Amino acid sequence: MRVRSGRTVRDLRRENRTTVLQRLYFDGPLSRFSLGPATGLSSGSVSNVVAELVAEGLVEEAGSVDSAGGRPRTLLRIHQGSACMIGVDVGETRVRVELFDLALTELARVEKPLATNEQRREERYDVALVVAHIRDGIEEVVQQAGVAPGKLLGVGVGVPGIVARTPQDGAVVHGKTIGWDAVPLERLLRETVTLPPEVPYFIDNGAMTLGQAEMWFGGGRGASSAVVVLFGSGVGACVVSEDLHSARAVEWGHLKVRVRGRRCRCGAQGCLEAYAGAEALLERWREAGGRPPAGADEETALTALLASAHPSAPGAEADATALAVLEETAEYLGAGFADLINLFQPERIVVGGWAGLQLGTRFLDSVREHALLGALPYPASHVSIGLGTLGPDAVTVGAAILPLAEFFARGGRREPPEIEETTPAWKTALGKRAAQ
Repeated sequence: MRVRSGRTVRDLRRENRTTVLQRLYFDGPLSRFSLGPATGLSSGSVSNVVAELVAEGLVEEAGSVDSAGGRPRTLLRIHQGSACMIGVDVGETRVRVELFDLALTELARVEKPLATNEQRREERYDVALVVAHIRDGIEEVVQQAGVAPGKLLGVGVGVPGIVARTPQDGAVVHGKTIGWDAVPLERLLRETVTLPPEVPYFIDNGAMTLGQAEMWFGGGRGASSAVVVLFGSGVGACVVSEDLHSARAVEWGHLKVRVRGRRCRCGAQGCLEAYAGAEALLERWREAGGRPPAGADEETALTALLASAHPSAPGAEADATALAVLEETAEYLGAGFADLINLFQPERIVVGGWAGLQLGTRFLDSVREHALLGALPYPASHVSIGLGTLGPDAVTVGAAILPLAEFFARGGRREPPEIEETTPAWKTALGKRAAQ
């Protein structure tokens, strides 16, 4: 049966379930009475949906509250132990795998180190090595938590690079900066990981998963539009709306900021990432005469740069070279932010990633000043720029949200909705004419 809008009754039921689940998830516990105004559904629709969700074990009672002169109202909440998700972050120094319940409580975590900075990037991100780390990590967190694989809603994976999809291989990763050329990551994981075949994989750019997390629970929550910036060894961004339906990762780090400029990790010249990523920032500090600790990883070296520029000891003088490199980096990032403001006119820009959070508010103030000077006045006056609130592990959280978001979109059902094959009347009529 179809309604006038073209949606079937089954579509409407799924949408009602989605609406109730999302309200209970983000605003619960709530009573049946409160769910009506919160969702815009009739009391009968709320009762029917809640009865289904309770019977399926997705929703449970959570005590009661007094009502105005009537019987106490029973509160309802998501049953957080009814399902779980896995989030994977293919990062710059390690592969992190985490298992979460529906409330995003961490149940287990495993980290697999990648090769050291002294090794070539292609060696560090060897495809077979990364796939093995993901496989072993998934198996270990499931075993640690004692979770039945059938409870998994899916596995979300955040990766560097562009993610395309093909009918044969699913998600295919094009990661120029890590030496990945059309890597069929989803197919490789399905062939390798010992999970039931019905457990889905959701693979996307790491900036996209960071954006998902910050929009749902962090610095982007409540914004109608935002750009979430991932600032780590390189830089990337996710342009996202509140409902996430039109969210997309953009290769912001490869925006050109200088003609015939520095060589970028992607092979081109003059990219923003060649000046503003942590790897490039530290390289420029060395070239200017700075002395990062010998053999230090990027995080330790960046800490040393900040300590040189802003010493904590009373009376200690700031290192002029370190200060100059940071200020030049703030100028480049400010130019990049100005481009984001002019192109997308977001309500907020949220800065995350380990390097962005480590550089902190003092550095961001300088970036903000350059960005607002370089952007057009109107969009610049309507944007706020701040740090993310979910910490350096937000990519993993966002990766785990990918299967959760799909689960909600299906109305809390694991199987995909059946698609009714229909033929428009005009197609039938014109087909008959063509056959004459």
